[in-house]
Amino acid sequence: MRMRINGRVTNLDVEPEMPLLWAIREQLKLPGTKFGCGIGQCGACTVHLNGQPVRSCSTPVSAAEDADITTIEGLAGENGRLHAVQQAWIDHQVPQCGYCQSGQIMGAVSLLRATPNPTDAEIDAAMGGHICRCGAYGRIRSAIKAAGKQETNAKKGA
Repeated sequence: MRMRINGRVTNLDVEPEMPLLWAIREQLKLPGTKFGCGIGQCGACTVHLNGQPVRSCSTPVSAAEDADITTIEGLAGENGRLHAVQQAWIDHQVPQCGYCQSGQIMGAVSLLRATPNPTDAEIDAAMGGHICRCGAYGRIRSAIKAAGKQETNAKKGA
């Protein structure tokens, strides 16, 4: 199976029904995407498939053939500069245990692409399927708003 992971073309010799999560973690050795529930409910395994967030634990590799996949490892720029959401996570000290954070960040990036300056209600609706056992939802919301403002200002040249 041929796919592009974080901008690099790769061919995998795996069963088509293998969950994308295991191909990412075990075959490609990219451990940032986490296994949480295994049924697509918690969001820890969220990656972008052709720019859209998907739960990699319940997405078969066959659905990603010839697709562009971005994992948490692929968000930073080529120069190593963190994505605005990643930097906001650090600035707002979002993680406690950190386990769900790669999925949370991938979800937040998708939200901000669609809605650059989301309201609390829009954040809650978009991020509602991401479970944080530590309850860092307030800091997550603050970080998303800060990242949205940073990206908006960057586009304006401020």
